[in-house]
Amino acid sequence: MVERVRTPRLEIAYHRRGPSSGPVVVLVHGWPDDPSCWDGVVPELAENGFCCVLPYLRGTGPTRFLDDAVPRSGQIGALAADLADFVTALELSDVLLVGHDWGARAGYAVAALFPQRIRGLVAMSAGYATGAALPYELAHNYWYEWFTATERGRAAYRDDRRELSRYLWSSWSPPWPGRDEQFDRTAPSWDNPDWAEISIHAYLHRWHEAPGDPAYDDIESRLAAAPPIKLPTLVVHGELDRDNTPATTDGKDELFTGWYERQVLAGAGHFVPREAPQATSAAIHRLATVSGPG
Repeated sequence: MVERVRTPRLEIAYHRRGPSSGPVVVLVHGWPDDPSCWDGVVPELAENGFCCVLPYLRGTGPTRFLDDAVPRSGQIGALAADLADFVTALELSDVLLVGHDWGARAGYAVAALFPQRIRGLVAMSAGYATGAALPYELAHNYWYEWFTATERGRAAYRDDRRELSRYLWSSWSPPWPGRDEQFDRTAPSWDNPDWAEISIHAYLHRWHEAPGDPAYDDIESRLAAAPPIKLPTLVVHGELDRDNTPATTDGKDELFTGWYERQVLAGAGHFVPREAPQATSAAIHRLATVSGPG
């Protein structure tokens, strides 16, 4: 069942699984994806007593803006504010925050700037504080981000989003069992009327080709300073990730002043929750153990 909650700017759709009285795990999907990326993870967590909460990001699935005049921004500051507002609106506390890709980037920002309701973070397939000079391998990998700077690229995001996303899924990871079926079940979430504009803005803003929403200027300026993350943090990366390579999470120890661990999963690509659900569950259990009782 899809539930909904209102935040200052959104009506966020989400799923809830497991006992409501259990330790809370908020699982945040990436791009292009939706909460079904956690389908191989949630049953085990729920069986072990965790209350799993799975929101749809802005521009995905049934999540909608409350006001047509609000800019359709995809910047990290917006995703972070959405996530912090979501946790607050549901009055969650002692949250184990688990994010993949865009969800990881939002998770880092919330852990750094809005940690009050968060117990610890598992971040998957994306690094924190990635503003350093870009190796050419990553510049090659990020062609789809540069693509948004062209009219033809923007047209692909708007008019050919399924085939664009299918190509990204196939090029970022080795094949995994059920990939095509999972893709077909997930793709309707990108029919959200704001998906293309949010996606385009996310990458134009990342590379300073478009201004951000002024509502998030304070968050963006604070994130630019790469504030240290004090919460217990476990970073998980696929060895064969051909989007954000494992180098993007390597050598970041000094940015985490609490308990910190990094795992690189042999044989896994970018879509770690889908490709390695058992390792994903194990990472969440490890964080739950080291971060203390919820």
